[in-house]
Amino acid sequence: MNFENQRASVSRHAHFNAAHRLYVKNWTDAQNEAYFGMCSNPHYHGHNYELIVRLTGEIDSVTGYVFDLGTLSSLIKSEVEAKLDHRNLNQEVAEFADRVPSAENIAVVIWHWLRPHLPASLDLHITLYETPRNFVEYHGA
Repeated sequence: MNFENQRASVSRHAHFNAAHRLYVKNWTDAQNEAYFGMCSNPHYHGHNYELIVRLTGEIDSVTGYVFDLGTLSSLIKSEVEAKLDHRNLNQEVAEFADRVPSAENIAVVIWHWLRPHLPASLDLHITLYETPRNFVEYHGA
């Protein structure tokens, strides 16, 4: 059996809790409520986000790894959880000062935070669950 040039995906599951408000600043409260519903509550609301970070690449012939999951865990803690956990995304995270902190935009921000810390040879895929039934997937531009 040939183990050369084999590709696989490895994933790390993490979570964080955060509050946000979905609204467009130059819309009226009525417009925001009509579009975003309860999610535009001016007093914010929170989610228990579930994050899956998946890396795809060649299996190293020496270590048998695509990427060390302990290293990935530490990276998620420092680059994602430390920045988002127990935060008000609209008020405390600079990336959302002028951007709606939708699940889609949060996934894109996470991707951009992690990408510079990973080998270019690895494909990075983000899956972010806002609720058990609502999730978004992002794998780069």
